[in-house]
Amino acid sequence: MRTSIATVSLSGSLTEKLTAAARAGFDGVEIFENDLLASPLGPEEVRARTADLGLTIDLYQPMRDIEGVPQGEFTRGLRRARHKFEVMERLGADTVLLCSSVSPLAVDDDELAAGQLHQLADLAEDFGIRVAYEALAWGRHVSTYDHAWSIVEAADHPALGTCLDSFHILARGSDPKGIEDIPGEKIFFLQLADAPLMAMDVLQWSRHYRCFPGQGGFDIAGLLAHVVRAGYDGPLSLEVFNDVFRQAEAGPTAVDARRSLLVLQEETGLAAPPEPVVPSGVAFAELVTPDVVPVSALLGALGFSRTARHRSKPVDLWQQGEARVLVNTGPAARRDGTALAAIGLESPDPAGAARRAESLLAPVLPRRRALQDAPLDAVAAPDGTELFFCATDRPGLPSWTGDFEPVEHRQDPRRLARVDHLALTQPWHQFDEAALFHHSVLGLSAQESVDVADPYGLHRSRAVTNSDGTVRIALSVGPAPSDDGARAQHIAFATEDVVTAARCFRDAGGRLLAMPANYYDDLAARFEFTDEELATYRELGILYDRDSDGEFRHCYTETIGRVFFELVQRDGGYRGYGAQNAPVRLAAQHAVRPGR
Repeated sequence: MRTSIATVSLSGSLTEKLTAAARAGFDGVEIFENDLLASPLGPEEVRARTADLGLTIDLYQPMRDIEGVPQGEFTRGLRRARHKFEVMERLGADTVLLCSSVSPLAVDDDELAAGQLHQLADLAEDFGIRVAYEALAWGRHVSTYDHAWSIVEAADHPALGTCLDSFHILARGSDPKGIEDIPGEKIFFLQLADAPLMAMDVLQWSRHYRCFPGQGGFDIAGLLAHVVRAGYDGPLSLEVFNDVFRQAEAGPTAVDARRSLLVLQEETGLAAPPEPVVPSGVAFAELVTPDVVPVSALLGALGFSRTARHRSKPVDLWQQGEARVLVNTGPAARRDGTALAAIGLESPDPAGAARRAESLLAPVLPRRRALQDAPLDAVAAPDGTELFFCATDRPGLPSWTGDFEPVEHRQDPRRLARVDHLALTQPWHQFDEAALFHHSVLGLSAQESVDVADPYGLHRSRAVTNSDGTVRIALSVGPAPSDDGARAQHIAFATEDVVTAARCFRDAGGRLLAMPANYYDDLAARFEFTDEELATYRELGILYDRDSDGEFRHCYTETIGRVFFELVQRDGGYRGYGAQNAPVRLAAQHAVRPGR
């Protein structure tokens, strides 16, 4: 189906919004009146610009407070409507959105509303324009889609139909099944928006917290299925009011928006992109650093050995058990310190995973490689992290490890088994995009969002995992765009004995993050520990959590650049990440951050 986006969903000038929509691959746009009024371009120029970009103008909006009002108000409304229709003629737009009245002068009289809508449609028809009547969830007398349809049906005019908006329908808890009773040709337009489930005023909810399909809690796919069964064949259009999107760059937001529609069409059987290829493990994590010495010292203290060197690039392979860390000192290294730049994901079908990613608009990364280097497909996540699809040492498939030449190294006793999870702090405006990306492109399952208190604000976190937990990625966003520490990332390593692993790390010269004594006083009150066990936790900065499935013990290294490490011991079926302890950890990190 054709795809469209309302200009109000994007930031910038009208021309910037149109360009972003076209580059993202949308077929059309809804022109929001305020965007046109603020533009230096006249309607004819906007019409030409959209045509040059290969876009159609699918809707002009909004028109308000026309129906169900006293005659004097209606006469004034028709005068406004005539002016809008003249502008639409110049724009080349043939459908206008009319919202149900919120005027305090509106009366609860469906017969009056139907009669006035019939007269409005007569006027619109003279201009070759259709009127799509939408029930606002906070409409004064008309606030549900079925009520709006009954008035449209009573008005009985070929130039009058209904506009369905997923937010207005689902926010009120209406049953969308009734949509199938509306003739498809009378559904003039469909607007789609998701939203997190929140208990708040519906107007504020709509104006500030809408998001793209798949990023909230509504069943958008279920609603779309009803609309399609009704016979609707118009565009799928996004109308999203979101404070974050309106401050973010229009280009990436438009790509995120279109990806959401591609996934939505897949979920409803309207499109068939390549099947998701769910990663089966973490092949490596790659650090870039301007100074290899502190990183090497820290990895060595953790028990890693430098086992190989890339044959043509300044990249070392450090390994312990199935945990592998690449240390890259090439030109991409950041001046502000060590950073997590890339993740290698074990894939049952690397080529298939790359096809899936490309079909969902993930940027495919060019890779400089020598002729003998293994081909590795890679895409960029929304935060810029490079994701490589790997087949490590698997027969019949090229392995990235073949690009490395072994170096002499000491084989220390293994204390860490593998990567337990990776924690990626997202840019403040890309949290929802990142969750949708990792779910749709990589096929990982998204867990519920968790809010974590920080001494300087609030962190949001959402984990994505595969079915057996061999891939876990915790996505989070910091409390403020200006927070210097907001982009710190970390790698968690699994161990069967966190006490021994922490002691060995400390004895090898590593520095563990110290936790406040108050935490352990509270821990003793919440759980039963022996005095010796509690003293050990205090000594090593080990945090503890428990749920109905198991136990979780974990501790942290101090931060190098923008990276720190976590040692975790999972016992039983514990599947979380110690969120209960996150405020204490964040406060401890703030306390040792330079400049504080």
